[in-house]
Amino acid sequence: MGISVLMSVYKKEKPSYFKEALMSIINQTLQPDEIVLIKDGPLTDELEEVILDCLEIYPNIKTFQFKENVQLGLALQKGVKMCSNSLIARMDTDDIARKNRLQLQYEFLRKNTDVAVCGGAIQEFYDNGSYKSVKKMPQGFQNVRNYGKYRNPVNHMTVMFRKDAILDAGNYRHYPKLEDYDLWIRTMAKGYKLDNLSEILVEARTNEDFYSRRGGAGYGKRYLKLRSLEHKLKITNFIEYIISCILTVAMVYSPTKMRKVFYRKALRSKGDN
Repeated sequence: MGISVLMSVYKKEKPSYFKEALMSIINQTLQPDEIVLIKDGPLTDELEEVILDCLEIYPNIKTFQFKENVQLGLALQKGVKMCSNSLIARMDTDDIARKNRLQLQYEFLRKNTDVAVCGGAIQEFYDNGSYKSVKKMPQGFQNVRNYGKYRNPVNHMTVMFRKDAILDAGNYRHYPKLEDYDLWIRTMAKGYKLDNLSEILVEARTNEDFYSRRGGAGYGKRYLKLRSLEHKLKITNFIEYIISCILTVAMVYSPTKMRKVFYRKALRSKGDN
């Protein structure tokens, strides 16, 4: 089984973050067979220079550029189709992969042929060092499925998945800020299994804007539409559907400060593992 790493970059990414992300993949203990890099619209000269620098070290980078920004879902949709290998690992362009990330996931999927999507824990951090936390996800398919009725069950930037399963589920689509959750719901509805490793796979940059982006009328409307999809695809029964809608409304329409407390206290643990 070969491994493709799928990334999408757009013009507002910081070149230093982008290079750190790419190098963390290039320097894996189990190096990928290729990196598929989608340019979501024209990039700055500085970002293009990062790509050229990395190509000198690791020539197996395939690129595709959209003429204009199409947003993450459609960029990843194109990227999945471009990947040459049966296993695809997602990577964000401002995060840092732990050195053994790909090796851990490859070995897990090699041994567990019934699992289609494998995620893991992340360590979130602020650049100034003022905040650091660990976000672990449920393990075991049934636990992941049950968790997924109410919350996104996989850390998107950590996933490695089987290309054929994702294509069978319908691939990524345009669903702003919820592209991954939408895909996992459709993947589970097709009968595929999702699981998570306990290990931290990625160090993920975050900031105060994270909490404000998880609220608002537009985000709430899309989230409730996702709840309806869950119910339609029989991921949730009627009672679970109602509960999930209530929880979604309470979270999305709560003040940003309250949302921040919930995310930090209920969904994360302090740590430096």
